[in-house]
Amino acid sequence: MEKIKLSGSDQVYEIRSISPIAAHILQIVFADAVPESWSGDIELYTAGDVLATTLTGWTTVYRDEGQTVYLSDDGSVYVPPADPEPVTPPEPYEPTLVELQTVKKHEISQACEQIIYAGISVALADGTVEHFALTEHDQLNLFGKQAQLAAGIEQLEYHSDGRPCRYYSAADMTTIITKAMWHVSYHTTYCNALNMWISGAQTAEEIQQIFYGANVPEKYQSEVLKAYLLQIASMAGDDKNATQTTQ
Repeated sequence: MEKIKLSGSDQVYEIRSISPIAAHILQIVFADAVPESWSGDIELYTAGDVLATTLTGWTTVYRDEGQTVYLSDDGSVYVPPADPEPVTPPEPYEPTLVELQTVKKHEISQACEQIIYAGISVALADGTVEHFALTEHDQLNLFGKQAQLAAGIEQLEYHSDGRPCRYYSAADMTTIITKAMWHVSYHTTYCNALNMWISGAQTAEEIQQIFYGANVPEKYQSEVLKAYLLQIASMAGDDKNATQTTQ
């Protein structure tokens, strides 16, 4: 094992390694004892106690890590990096009122479309009930049957959900078309009123309270919506009276 000795001292120190790691930095890894001061030259001895070389000028402790010591020959010392400045987390983003209104209108539009597309159930003349989807394609096909009705055709081909195409009487087809048109028109009108409500909302809290199915404040109800609401109330009253009559 190599050894070093400082000039002017008889103390010998066993080392594991000695090597330069930078232009003016020398690393020495000690096996056990470490010198307390570094004045004088460093004499390096081989494992056979033969003087190998003398290193001059390495008198400044650049960095002390216990058994590993770094010396400099230009007076420089290690300066640890400064602690990084604390990073203040960014404030959570607060969307503007306009952004909230835009998001809410999209939400309402999607809900309206889903309800319209889901379609209607229609009671036919023979007492059976069939369901008819009302996607845009379905609406075009179904409303196109009006031309056939106007031409006086008594048997019109069409199909309900999940069933094969069959003939419907002119009376049944008229019922289907009437209910389909009412369904699409009502929900389109109601969706429009919700959008008017959203546009008139002044706070985020008010916007959050708006959802598809909510009762629209009267000041945002159009004349058309008011007429629909009266019709719905009338139909609900008729259903209630019919129920009471059968009891």
